[in-house]
Amino acid sequence: MNSRHPVRACLFDLDGTLADTAPDLAAALNRVRADHELPPMPLDVLRPMASHGARGLLGIGMQVSPDDARYNQLKNDFLAYYLGAIRVQTELFDGVRLLLEQLQRRAMPWGIVTNKLSTYTQPLVAQLPWPEPPACIVSGDTAERPKPAPDPLLYAAEALQIDPAECIYIGDDLRDIQSAKAAGMRSIAAAYGYCGPSSPNDWGADAIIHHPLDLLTLDLMF
Repeated sequence: MNSRHPVRACLFDLDGTLADTAPDLAAALNRVRADHELPPMPLDVLRPMASHGARGLLGIGMQVSPDDARYNQLKNDFLAYYLGAIRVQTELFDGVRLLLEQLQRRAMPWGIVTNKLSTYTQPLVAQLPWPEPPACIVSGDTAERPKPAPDPLLYAAEALQIDPAECIYIGDDLRDIQSAKAAGMRSIAAAYGYCGPSSPNDWGADAIIHHPLDLLTLDLMF
């Protein structure tokens, strides 16, 4: 993966890329199901939809879409349960802390760009064991439009005062790759993440990694 532009910043998606949030998201969904006298669904069924937030999890767990009359109330219940237990089982993926330590040693700033609303991003990020705080945090309601639009990534690059062409973005969903391309950034698919129903091989990313530390083995100009 060669480019005439050196990499001067690494930007990451949050859910499914830096942090394994699926257990706590699934627990919130199963509390909603329990409210409706439905049995809990197994984590391995819910995990692939974890990056799609309330819409994805309620879709698979309650068979509703945003145009369903029940959707808003179910979404409110789900989000209330999630916010109340936002970091019970959530942890950084294996290798993430060491990766960020390596970036720190190389004086490489890193940031978070997520579609998670700031109401949920901020308390979660505050509770996770980062080796150093992220240089920027861009939530789903920070920029004018969320991913797959380029707005959040361009916002992050501006906050870091780094040319988007000198940033890379790592994410575990197709919209992450689409957002990076639209922003003029190089894109890395995190195949170890949730990935949803499609394969990272089909996303057109500049590179695919299967473990966070694989990032350090790519042919990038650190």
